[in-house]
Parts: sequence; C-alpha cells; structure tokens
Amino acid sequence: MNILGTILLAITLLTENPVCEQANISVLIKDSETGEVIDQHRSENVVPPASVMKLLTTGAALEMLGPSFRFTTTLEYTGSIENGVLNGNLYIRGGCDPSLGNLKGTQAFIFKWIKAIKAAGIRSINGAVIADMSLLDGDAANPNWLWEDCGNYYAPGIFALNYMSNTLNIVLRSGAVGSVAEVIRTEPNYPGLKTINHIRCTEITYDGAYVHGLPYSQERYLTGSVPSNRGQFGVRSDMPNPGWLLAIHLTKFLGEAGVSVAQPASYMSERGLDIGVRQVIYEHKSDSLGALIAETNIYSNNLYAESIFRYMGLNYGKPGTIHNSCEVVREFWRLRGVSTKGALIKDGCGLAPQDAVSAETLVQLLQYMNRSKNREIWIQSLPVSGGQGTLSSLCRGTVLEGRIHAKSGTIAGTKNFAGYIDLPNGRQWTFAILVNSAQGKAKNVQYIIQQYLLDVYKSHQ
Repeated sequence: MNILGTILLAITLLTENPVCEQANISVLIKDSETGEVIDQHRSENVVPPASVMKLLTTGAALEMLGPSFRFTTTLEYTGSIENGVLNGNLYIRGGCDPSLGNLKGTQAFIFKWIKAIKAAGIRSINGAVIADMSLLDGDAANPNWLWEDCGNYYAPGIFALNYMSNTLNIVLRSGAVGSVAEVIRTEPNYPGLKTINHIRCTEITYDGAYVHGLPYSQERYLTGSVPSNRGQFGVRSDMPNPGWLLAIHLTKFLGEAGVSVAQPASYMSERGLDIGVRQVIYEHKSDSLGALIAETNIYSNNLYAESIFRYMGLNYGKPGTIHNSCEVVREFWRLRGVSTKGALIKDGCGLAPQDAVSAETLVQLLQYMNRSKNREIWIQSLPVSGGQGTLSSLCRGTVLEGRIHAKSGTIAGTKNFAGYIDLPNGRQWTFAILVNSAQGKAKNVQYIIQQYLLDVYKSHQ
C-alpha cells in the first residue's frame, strides 16, 4: 500500500470505528521543521479541549512573564510599632501564588514569616491578622464551570491568596450497606464548616462521593456513595476561603511563638476596605514560573492553571477579572500569528464546557513555542508518553514510549492530546488530536488514538 493509502486507512481508525464514528473530531499532524501536513481531519473544527486548554495558558504565561518569574505574597502592617506592640493590623497581601503551603509541601514558610515579624520588633498585635485577597475580583468560582464540579477538589475557588492547594479532606466513617456515612472531621480543621451529608454506603469498591458548594460559603453538600464497612474514608473537597484559614493559622502560630494577637483572624476581598498606609515586613516568593508550569502540565493541576490565568488578567486592570484574563490570552496568541478564529476561551484550565479550540490553533501554538527562547523549559513541562503524569499510560510498551511530549485532556467521552512526537531519524512532528463526545469510556478512546498514532508513525518509517 502506498503512503497516501496508508494515511487514509490511519484516519479511519478514528473516524470509522464504533466508539468514535459519531464523535466531534479535529486532527492535525505536521512536520515541525518543514510544515508538511502528515495527516489531518477537520483541522479547523473547534471542539472542547478539556485540559489541553492549559497549553494556551501556560504558553502565554511563559512568554509574557518569563520562566524565572515568581509570585509574591507580602506581609504588611498598618499603624505603628511602639515598645514591641503593633498598634494596627498585620496583613497577608495575596499575589495569586497557587503553591503556598501546597499539599506536597509543609507549613515551614509560616515560621519564616514569624521570624520576620519578630525581626520587625513586633511582640504583640493589638489588631488582627487579615488576609488581603483584593487583587482579584469576587468571582472566585468561574461562572462558566458546571455546578457538579464546583466544590470538588479539582475545581476549587481561585483567590489572590491560595493555601494548602485550596483543598480539604473530609473524613467519613463508612458503615453498613445502605447507611449514611458519618462525617468525622476535616483535614485541616476548617472552623464553622457545615456539611449537609447524603453520602450512602454501598457495595461499590471506589470513591463515588461528590462535594458541592461555592467559595466563601460555609456549607458543603455531600452526595453520592462510598464503599461500605471501610472504616474511615476520605473525600476531597475545595476549601471555601483559603486566605481566611491562612490568617487563622498564622494567628495561632504567632501565639505559640509568644506573639499575642488581640483580634480574631479575618479577611478582605475588596480594595475599598484597604484603609491606611502599609509598611512591608516580608516578601515571600514562590518557586519559579518554569517549575509551576511543569506542575501544571505534567499533573494537569487546575488550581495552578487558573491562578496563572487570573494573574495574567491583571495586565488589563485591577482587580483581576475572568473576562480580562480571557481577553489577555486570546490577544496574546492573536498577536503572535496563532489563529483563534472561532475559538472560545472561558477559563485557563479547560473545566468550562464552553471552551473550544481547533487542532489547527493548537498546532500553530505548539510550533510557536518550539521556536521560542523558552523552548527547553516548555518541552520539559509536558508529560512524556509511558512516563510520568497524565501520559503515563499512553503508548507504554510501544515504539512511541518516551517519544511523545504532550498535554492530555480528559472528560467523559472525550480524550484529547496535543504536543510533539520525536522520530528516530531526528525529525519531529507537531500534532493535535481532539476527540469529543465519543460513545465509550475515555480509556477506550485513548486506546484508539494510540493505535492511530502508531499506524501513522509506522506508515512513515
């Protein structure tokens, strides 16, 4: 069979099988150097990208801010310090850092803060520790996200102050089949949280529980089911107000370190409440943007993607808004020759079902980044087939294991990939494969995409 015939056979693996024949598909594979089209199918058709949307966010951020950029969280105070007493308030001014006290790290940074507070001569505070989250507007939950997602750990509210991955672990006690699981505690403890619990214990063997709620709300609705007779069982939830909890923790640790705080911890979310001149005590810097983008793309971290996305919106004004972030990302790529015709940008991570981009747009973006001075950091931020992160199962044990650097996107009936394929002859392909609304599980769609990639690859050997 000639090469053209083989390619036509390859694309039918996607378009004419029982799982994908009714799906909304957009495909483009190009030679990275020559621009030759290796294969395509409705390449200009826009479809929901799911987490592949993170490529638009992280690529724009890397180019706009630079790989060495670091988010800054600032300790400040109002009033005066006299004889060791701060006659005023201590503020934690948020700067959109998504990694502050994340679940993979520790709270050791707080003790550095306390050291800086003491070094400023403060031994007691007559006011309060206040979390200042005014850098962003009050839309902590993207209005384009689904209600079924909001309140779950993977769709937390996005604040100027993020803390401990904005995540709570709600610990349940699983009982007999048919019983309602008992809520025991949250980790960390979140004061005043009210859980409205409808989680049943059933014969399932997996976590089928969901949490629903909105930022700032003290209520969380628990639905679904968990395995019966398992003892304690954890369900991850979002954190209603991470800045407030950080202020509570700092107040607590200050007291344990001998610095008393007269008033309870609080927070502010509007700039109009910012009264008085502030003095800076300490600036806390995040890891480099290059490291944060690697976490975003390799592990498909929605909190990181959305925090970076929201920060970029500040280029259009303060406080930062979701609308401005969408416009910044769209305009950034348009000015660099990446077609956003027909594209819909509603968030930075791909949770919004209204997001829509084409394979053509993604390939143009990837080609641009392949020529960027930040190319190496960009490539290293993408998971590798058969390796770590979200591509760990793709092409494992095949000739393409370790040869694909790409971002994946997964929701029910949808599996998307976009990135680069390194060929043994030193050539490289840039590709995007978007398969939406397939009649099967995501893992089955991935298998079909894998077979398609292997077929195209072998046809060009």
